[in-house]
Amino acid sequence: MRYFTTALARGSISQAAAELNVAASAVSAAIDQIEAQLQLQLVNRVRSKGITATASGRVMERKFARLLEEYDAVMQEGSELKQAMKGELRIGYYAPVAPAFLPAILTSLSGPDDNITLHFEECDNDRAQDGLLAGDFDAILFVSDFARPQVSFDLLIEAPAYCLAPADHPLARQQNVQLADLSRERLIVLNRPVAVDYYRRLFDGTGQNPTPFAYANSTEMVRSLVGAGYGCAVLNMIPTTDLSYGGHPLVALPITDPLPPLSLALGYDKSKPRRIVRHFAQQCRVYFRDGTGRQHIVAP
Repeated sequence: MRYFTTALARGSISQAAAELNVAASAVSAAIDQIEAQLQLQLVNRVRSKGITATASGRVMERKFARLLEEYDAVMQEGSELKQAMKGELRIGYYAPVAPAFLPAILTSLSGPDDNITLHFEECDNDRAQDGLLAGDFDAILFVSDFARPQVSFDLLIEAPAYCLAPADHPLARQQNVQLADLSRERLIVLNRPVAVDYYRRLFDGTGQNPTPFAYANSTEMVRSLVGAGYGCAVLNMIPTTDLSYGGHPLVALPITDPLPPLSLALGYDKSKPRRIVRHFAQQCRVYFRDGTGRQHIVAP
């Protein structure tokens, strides 16, 4: 269509070819293809005088011009969408303490002149990955130990297991604990697919079999039950507060057993990310790389 309209505007196939930086035969072939497709004669070719449009050719020239104008506008909008720090950013997260660090990471996205709308969805590890692959999310925070082969990601931090106990619990007076200590305690278990399987494997590997007192599918409910004195818990990341929702003080204790950590990662499409996604990914990496993110783990 562009070859056709340019040739008619110049009245010459050779001049159109020079302007478009293509061979004259390519312009001539494009005109032939359009005429064959539409089964219409659209141009008159006059040797040494160039080309002119037939009546049908003028009609199609106007239609093509409108289509090309719309096409150029769409391509321009696509370029602006890719490069602009604006639009929507959709984040799915399976990270129990993501509310503790996401606001800090998003600080550079929330200026007074930014035209950005943020969408967050708390989900399990599978839903986060499915959502990324389906295009529901621009980026996800998830446990990469169970990553799908199609999901590209950056490892942010490895989070070792730790013991969460009420501040007045006898274990809270220790510097650290072992899984054997917890085998004699009632446990509050974070009942999420990745978490519950992970904690079960920890104890199976030591031959310990502690008695779960309660299962809760949110970290804050686990922390609140522990704070109220119903038992202890094994978790991997901590918020920046040592109080539960109920206002009870909590203590996080390192576990000295050689246990595998869980890996928190950022998943996103690395092939052609929008600028806002690239910026968010960079801020996540910086937050956990410069040491700030280490406040959310309890190192053994």
